[in-house]
Formats: sequence, structure tokens, C-alpha cells
Amino acid sequence: MNLNYGEHNSGIEDAEIKRALLFKKNHEPFRIIFKHFNPLLHFNMRKIDIDDNEILNVFDFYQESINVPCKKITKNDIDFGVDDLNYKEESENNRFIVTKGNLIIGRINYFDSHYSSHKQVKSVEIFDGYAHLYRVDFYDFRGFLTKSEMYTPDNKIADSIWYSTSGKQVIDHYYRYNAIGNLISSGWKTTLPNGNVNIHSNYEEVFFEFLNLINEEYFDRSTPNIYIVDRAEGSEEMLPKLESPSYNVIHLHNSHTGNSMQPDTSIMNDNYEYILTNANNFDAIITPSKKQSIDVKKRFKPSCEVLPISVGIIKDAHFNKRPKLMKNRKFGSVIATARIAEEKQIDQLVKAVGIARQTIPEITLDIYGYIDHSNNDKAIKKVNRAIKDFGLEKVVTLHGYVDNVDEIQSNAQIYGVTSTMEGLSLASMGAISNGDVEVSYNINYGTDELLENGLNGYIVPFNDYEMMGNKMVDLLSDVDLLQDMSDASFNRAKRFSETNVWKSWKSLLKKAETIWPKKIQFYHGKVTHGLKEME
Repeated sequence: MNLNYGEHNSGIEDAEIKRALLFKKNHEPFRIIFKHFNPLLHFNMRKIDIDDNEILNVFDFYQESINVPCKKITKNDIDFGVDDLNYKEESENNRFIVTKGNLIIGRINYFDSHYSSHKQVKSVEIFDGYAHLYRVDFYDFRGFLTKSEMYTPDNKIADSIWYSTSGKQVIDHYYRYNAIGNLISSGWKTTLPNGNVNIHSNYEEVFFEFLNLINEEYFDRSTPNIYIVDRAEGSEEMLPKLESPSYNVIHLHNSHTGNSMQPDTSIMNDNYEYILTNANNFDAIITPSKKQSIDVKKRFKPSCEVLPISVGIIKDAHFNKRPKLMKNRKFGSVIATARIAEEKQIDQLVKAVGIARQTIPEITLDIYGYIDHSNNDKAIKKVNRAIKDFGLEKVVTLHGYVDNVDEIQSNAQIYGVTSTMEGLSLASMGAISNGDVEVSYNINYGTDELLENGLNGYIVPFNDYEMMGNKMVDLLSDVDLLQDMSDASFNRAKRFSETNVWKSWKSLLKKAETIWPKKIQFYHGKVTHGLKEME
């Protein structure tokens, strides 16, 4: 269970997709549930080998569009109901301006070339006779009208309508003016495939209806529906209240506390506060590491299962070939593939490299990841300040978000981690699997599972960037040590292979199967007989 899947995603989505592909490889049926509307969802998922029928999006469900053939919709397919139109293309904005004489009729926006080479229609803006925008039609990438937004004369959304592929209205989100004249959400209406119409106060009620419907559709007394919640946003409250039973699992992807170094007393991570406070409402909690599993049990003493299962999965085939030797990599190359965010403390990694450079002048630092602009760009400002203070303008390079992480890690020598907390870093796992030697702060969680201090890297005291810099010097001053640790990193990563991680998931599935008869023992289901009129 998640919210959405876009072009750029976080480690949670990465872990979720790797798990889905692991299930697929082992012929275990699954569906990825998405809560948010996204006309590009199927395009994004197909790129990573997730089939249409392996997706359960709320809007797809009501629109009966889980599986639909793709169709090319271009500007010539859009009928404005007016003849003799002129189309002026603005390629820099990916759109056509549609006019008749001096009057604007509409704008046709198309997906950029990254998604389509034939200018597939993305949305159509329609104007009235006074050149006021009054409606926008949105098209799913697969080639059908998926949603319309109706606008007020002062350019506010008054109604949003989603359609089935046959053009029937199936979801309606409508608005009203309140007592002080503000246009606010008023309610939702859903039309089910059987024709039933239901009214809801908010989208959370729509989502709860959806969960009940799919849980009933897939319900089987011999096999449990197993829900694994990766991003909650309300679903953690709904699952225990479903009308028919299910086996509900909460997946922690990060530290469950605000200060991971004080797991017994620190304030809880607000993403997991409700989950852990109500842990006994669930059947299992998954943590990324053994240590976190122990800490969760110790502090909260939940009655449900608490199981460590790696969030990262490395393909078995990856281990058929030894990583590139250190002597064939760029000497002195230090990298980090992480967001430039406050909790990642990338500025301290810059300082560590600055210290190491006093002894190893060839050292470089390349940082791959998007910038978190929160708190007035505090994180990137600290990075830039550290670069300036240590005179590293020609040493440190910020690359932004990239997709070819494996290639980058395969050509680096040292991977640096200065985070305040992790769940079990997927980036670090990828780095050691590619033979990088990691130098990391001693943080919770996952560091002790990825690294054995002195064997395949170094674990230094938290926030001690001076020692981190010195350990980089030790590694780069001894080519034999560097290669030995690289080999050890590659071997240690094998514990996260598909084969090994699948053993943990099989254990969870078996536990669910075992407990299922007890869960449904007193469940009788809904009355379904005698409800229709006699023919």
C-alpha cells in the first residue's frame, strides 16, 4: 500500500518495487495499491516491469480502467464543436493554442517527448465566448478522458469528475461556498459498477469504501488478504475496521523515533506514532533490521509479530560477476547517493573529505541526489558553506538526481554516510554490493548489518567527521587494504540477495496462513440471500 509512483521516488518506493518484483519472480500474486490520482501511473509502472493488472489504484477501480488498451490521442481527436479552427504550436510549453479568428477556443497540452514522440494529449483547456477558462479535461496516458475540472468565473475549481472508459461519471468531487464566501470541498459521490451511488463527506471515506470493496472482492476463506502498508496516510486506521477480515502488516522504513540513538526514550517519529501506539490492532510489524526489531519489542511490547525483513533486495545474478577492481576505478573517488537534506548531514561528509585532502590531494567527492529545499534551503546552504570553508570548489561536485546509481557506485572507491538516522540504507546496500568501501557514522539502523568495522569498511563515532576523514586517508594510503575491504563488501552484500530475502518473506506468508483460520473463525459475512425482488 502506497500513495503514488512518479518519475522520481524515494527509497520507500524503491524498496516496495523490488519486493513486488521479488514476489513476481517467485510466482506469488500481488497488487500494489495506490491512493492518489495519477494519469501517468501505468506508464511509470510499465517502465519498471509492473503490469497493469498488478496495480490497484483507487481511481482505476471506479473507472474500470485497470486493464485498457492503449490509444494514441492527438490534437486531431479533440472536438471543440467549432469548425475552421487554427492551431498554433508552442513547443516550448508542449501545447497548441486553438483559435477561431481572434477568439481563443482552447489549449491542447501534450505529454513531452520523454513520454511520447507523437504529442499525445495530456489535457485540454476550454474557454467560453468571453475567453474565460471554464473546463479542463485530463487524459490518461493510455488514451482516454479520465477527469474534468469545472471552473467558476473567478477561476476556481467548482467540480471534479472522473469517468469510466465508456464515458460514464463514476466519481464526483464537488465544492460549495461557505458562509464567508470561500469555495470549499463539499463532498464526494461514487458510482459503483453495479449502479449503486454513494455519498461521502471526504476522500478518506471514498478510500475506505474502496478498501472494503477490494477486500471483499479478493476475500477467500482458505487464503488471507495480506496488506503491507509502506506509506500509511490513513490506511493504518482503516485496515483494522474493514468489514471482512484481513491480515494487516505495517512496514517501518525508517527509525521509529525522532532520535534513533535514544530508541527507548526519544519522541516517536510522527510517521509511525499512530502505528506504534495502536500496534496491537495489527498482525505484524516489519522492521528493516534486527536491531530495530529488538528495540521496537523492548519499548512497546506489542502483542503482534515484529519481524526484521530487509527493505533492500539485490538480484541473485548480480553476484555472478566480481565488481571492478579498485585499481581500475578513479583513485580517491568518494561518493554519496542521497538527498541533500538536513538529516543526511552532507556538509559533514564534505568536511571529512576536506580533512582527508590535506593528505590525499587527489580525493574527490561526488554527491548524487535532489536538494531538499525545506527550512529555507538550510541543508544545501550548509553544504556550500563547507565547500567554501575547505576550499573544495574543484573537489566537490553536486550532480542532482540520477537513475544510473549502480554504474556510479561501480566506479567509486569510498561511500560516505553521515546521516543522523536510517532504516537500512538502500544506497549503502547498493554501494557495498558494487564493492565500495563504506565509511559511516555509528547510527541506528542497519549500519551494523551492512558493515563489520575494520572488515568491509569503518564505523566511526557519530558526528566525528575528523575521524571519518582520517579513515578515508587510511584506505587511500593502502591499496591492498582498500581492495580487501572491497571484496569483503561484495561478499557481505550476499545476505541481501533475492534468495535470502525471499526466505524472510516466505516466513511471513506462512505465519499469515497459519493464523488465518483463527481470524475468520467467527466471521459470517454479509447476508446476500432474499434481498432481490421475486421475479
